[in-house]
Amino acid sequence: MAAKPAAAPVLDWSWNHTPATSAALVAGGAYALAATGSVTGLPPSHALMVAGAGAAAQSLADLVQHRPAGHIVARCAAWLTAGGWTASALADHTPLTWGMTGWWAAGTVAGMTLARGLVRAEETARTERHQRRLQKWANKQAGEWHERLERLFRLEGHQVDGVRPWKGDVGYTVLVTMPSDTPELPADAVRKLAVDLRLPKGGGIQILDGDTYGQTLIRVTAVDVLAQQIDHPDTPPDTTVTSIYDGIPLGLKPDAEEARIAVVDDCVLVVGQTGSGKTNTVNVANAGALRTNNTIVMHIDVTGAGISLPWLHSWAAEGTAGVPLIDWTADTVEEAHILCDTVIAGIGARKTGHQDRLTEDDKLTVTHDLPEVLVVVDEIAELPPALLRKLDTIVNTGRAVRVRVLICGLRATQDVITAAMKKQSRGRVGMRVSDPEELSHLFPTGGARINPKSAPYKGCGFYSSPDADDVVSDPTAFKAYRITPKQIRALSVTYAERRPKLEDVFLDTEPGEYYASRWGRILPRLYKPTQLAPTTTPYTSGDTLYPPINPLTGIPITTATDPEDENAPAPRVVAAATQGAAWPEPTVGSDLLSTMLAAARTTPTPATTTDGDNATVIRADFGRVIQQAGTPEDRPSPVPQLLAEAHQHVVAAGGRMWSSDLAAAHGLDPRAFGTELNRLLRDVGVERPGVGTVRIGDESKSGYLAETLAEAIQCYRNTQ
Repeated sequence: MAAKPAAAPVLDWSWNHTPATSAALVAGGAYALAATGSVTGLPPSHALMVAGAGAAAQSLADLVQHRPAGHIVARCAAWLTAGGWTASALADHTPLTWGMTGWWAAGTVAGMTLARGLVRAEETARTERHQRRLQKWANKQAGEWHERLERLFRLEGHQVDGVRPWKGDVGYTVLVTMPSDTPELPADAVRKLAVDLRLPKGGGIQILDGDTYGQTLIRVTAVDVLAQQIDHPDTPPDTTVTSIYDGIPLGLKPDAEEARIAVVDDCVLVVGQTGSGKTNTVNVANAGALRTNNTIVMHIDVTGAGISLPWLHSWAAEGTAGVPLIDWTADTVEEAHILCDTVIAGIGARKTGHQDRLTEDDKLTVTHDLPEVLVVVDEIAELPPALLRKLDTIVNTGRAVRVRVLICGLRATQDVITAAMKKQSRGRVGMRVSDPEELSHLFPTGGARINPKSAPYKGCGFYSSPDADDVVSDPTAFKAYRITPKQIRALSVTYAERRPKLEDVFLDTEPGEYYASRWGRILPRLYKPTQLAPTTTPYTSGDTLYPPINPLTGIPITTATDPEDENAPAPRVVAAATQGAAWPEPTVGSDLLSTMLAAARTTPTPATTTDGDNATVIRADFGRVIQQAGTPEDRPSPVPQLLAEAHQHVVAAGGRMWSSDLAAAHGLDPRAFGTELNRLLRDVGVERPGVGTVRIGDESKSGYLAETLAEAIQCYRNTQ
């Protein structure tokens, strides 16, 4: 890999001095003035004039900052003392003698000590003044809230224990101890309190349980944080190295505190309708994970790698980043199978290969040399069932070895998200929705009390995630940071140098042999050869390895043997493209169509009757073989003709087809065709995913997937 040129040194012109160093600089200036002035004959009066001007300026500055009178006198005395020493040294021409130097050193130490003491005293006094103001404000609020609760709800015996303001003065929290006979506020308390406080639009009331029974927390939002656009922080302090153990920041909560999700032990589920800001939220999560130095991010997005391209641009097109920020991008279903097979094999390899690291805990500790693998999956509804089953395996088995999945979908229903994904995803993020039932389905606890109107703006949503004590909080509203492509490109350059690498144990597997040539397969589909920067050469200069394809299912075979095909072909190796030559066409996805058509094609055999022991008798009903006799070698294919032809049409249409279009391709009535084809699937126990709903473009209708029909064909063959 080509080394990235070192950044040029940047001069820092800021005056980052402490009070002590500032006093030392003033003393040094006085000594330099006395030394040079004694040689050049500078009059002593000049030193007194400078000291007087400094004392006057210091007094004016102190008065503006409302400093105590004693502090003003002390600072003025320091200036005049320095001026007096300088004038004495100039008058006697003795600044370089031991006596005058000793007095100067003593004065310097005294000035530094005085400056440090004055600043500390002022900070303490300032803190005390602030605390007194807060206490006065809290006491006033406590009295008002005690009266308000008594007036609105006729409470007696309650006690307001404290009022705590939030950061940014956007609201506050009231702690109330409820009386024993009235342990909770009534159901309409939120509305009554909001009206009584005359909260502005966007403000709100949230009532939570306290640490003990009988305690109630009333959270008052006085400023609508969610209505504001909150830019993603990208200043130098906001891009320092973090750890995945710190969680991933998503945005701000209504109290201006940061909303974070934990991804070390648990998977995360992100749901949001089109236009809700879900993609922006996913990119914010990418930024949080990539800011760390102990996390590897992989993407699965078969709709065009939309979540990956902004993070790859600096490396692949501009050449300003030396390494790809996203370690692996699966932009097709076939590449996603290779990625999942590699990750599943890596999970098993880590479990056996890192037993020596499991000493104090039964889970691996994430480090730069042993990073977490975070697989981000976008538009999960577009993935076929076989790929969903592999993701379920990763979700169920990867926790102990720090392999987790962040799943994104339009809805949290079972036709989009599998049961395993939802069960194992304790981190939940629900972006803006129009139906409250969707949030109730996403958040099993606390979701019934969510009001979508509490997060009405684009980029708003609700989230819940385990805290430091591994307790999942109730869903909380938040506003996601806004991250732009320009910010992503700048952050890519900053975060590139800290990217970790997968260890040899993870990659020393059969599917792992396809890892090194992943970009040789992927980049030709995402970019033209002329668009690629020289930084991609180290990742594409070697031979590109393509796994063989199962001719029936179209799934890449990444192991030595395919359980569904004992005569699987060997992998194909394509030599690296030379400079200026055309990129090789990948086998994955290019020759797949013709191969599947040839394998799935069955020749219709008319019903015949012959005499003899080896006679073959076939009775068919609407293309379905219901009875057959004869020796195995004389029997026709057990696959129903209607099923085989339907599979051919769906494959030719790109792998998914609506029921009406498929029936029209057969020239049959849609209702009769659908009834019979569904009966063929049920006979071998094959169910259509998503209750038979297939999405093509932006529209979803009843339809069929090529993989579903291929699974049924295999089941019929196994019954022969």
